[in-house]
Amino acid sequence: MKLFNLSLKLKGFPIKEAKAFLKTIQSKQKLDFQSYIETSKRDILDHHLKHNPFYKQFVKNVDLSDWNSIPVMTKRDLQQPLEQRLSEGFTAKTVFINKTSGSSGTPFIFAKDKFCHALIWANFMDRYSCFNLDLNHSKQARFYGIPLDKKDYYKERFKDALSNRFRFSVFDLSDSQLEKNIEKFSKTKFDYINGYTSSIVQFAKYLEQHNIVLKTICPSLKACITTSEMLFREDKNLLEAQLGIPVINEYGAAELGLIAFQNKTDQWVVNTEDLFVEILDKNNNVLPYGEEGRIVITSLYNKAHPFIRYDLGDIGTLSKKSTLQKPILEKLVGRTSDLVMLPSGKKAAGLTFYYVTKTIIENDGNVKEFIIEQLKLDTFKISYVSNKLLTKENLEHIKKAISKYLEPHLIVVFERKEKLERSKSGKLKQFKSYLS
Repeated sequence: MKLFNLSLKLKGFPIKEAKAFLKTIQSKQKLDFQSYIETSKRDILDHHLKHNPFYKQFVKNVDLSDWNSIPVMTKRDLQQPLEQRLSEGFTAKTVFINKTSGSSGTPFIFAKDKFCHALIWANFMDRYSCFNLDLNHSKQARFYGIPLDKKDYYKERFKDALSNRFRFSVFDLSDSQLEKNIEKFSKTKFDYINGYTSSIVQFAKYLEQHNIVLKTICPSLKACITTSEMLFREDKNLLEAQLGIPVINEYGAAELGLIAFQNKTDQWVVNTEDLFVEILDKNNNVLPYGEEGRIVITSLYNKAHPFIRYDLGDIGTLSKKSTLQKPILEKLVGRTSDLVMLPSGKKAAGLTFYYVTKTIIENDGNVKEFIIEQLKLDTFKISYVSNKLLTKENLEHIKKAISKYLEPHLIVVFERKEKLERSKSGKLKQFKSYLS
């Protein structure tokens, strides 16, 4: 039984229709790629100009015949109540709603219409199939976070069951837990690994220390897909050596879906089916292949919410070998995540803070930006920019979340600022550790 497809269908996501439409897109691309891209860009722009009051006001008086004159959207532009950003004909009850991870330090709530969300999943399925992986049947070893409050925890576990996956903790990367991970792999026929880069790398380092190649104890493994964080060459070499399987680099964003996926010849191929990706300089000029700039993306099929020339907050470079039909992502700067080291000796992935920061992401858009810094083994500082001070209740809520997801008795200090310091690239790193 195709449980994953069924789970999407039961939630109102037309996956069968989306798969068929994806094939139609790919056929159009083969016939006349330039025409497909230009028509798709114009269609989504026209849709939101006609049906989205927020976007119509955002664009204002620009030359709509010149794509390069269309204003670039930032995450801060979208930090206002979701209801004000939805297109006509859509409500909170008829769309897919989620929150960005906050990895860029600028969180907000977003929406996708249900067909768009299904199309995103169809695209993932298409890419995975190139490596003989099937979301309906292939068993996944999942290195992701999970909410710890009972309702959301069991909701995620249920989704894991429907999706044929087992979730390993990224909140605890201690030696004792990693040993349990090895035991689970020895008893389960996993087909592939998927998850946060830093957590899987930490697991691989433990395997290296104990002279273990994971595929020798789990022969069914076919591949490892790393996502959400940078994958450096030395880490990829380590993973391939200690896991004993090909390592595939995936680049995506919750609000956009799949952005780039590594093919069998080690090229990081950009998704051109339902996205249009540009590399821009600080003045919003399109850069030639080979030059580093801001990654700006247009979602071609999200009719519920505009993501048109949307600045994701990442810095990257398209290879000089790129073509319009096959852009190749050569370099991605950003979204690296330090490990959190704790007094008990426990380690956790820096993206653990995603589950903490969810507690301060509210639909009113009060918190504009934040960063979390580890000053000492037991001391963390949260700096934030907001319209108004966080209340005492807000602060206690955050402290309780940190205690739950990391460990008790940690010192957490807060500082409200007018603005936060960014790197030279303009990237705002959500978590930084000052421990050596």
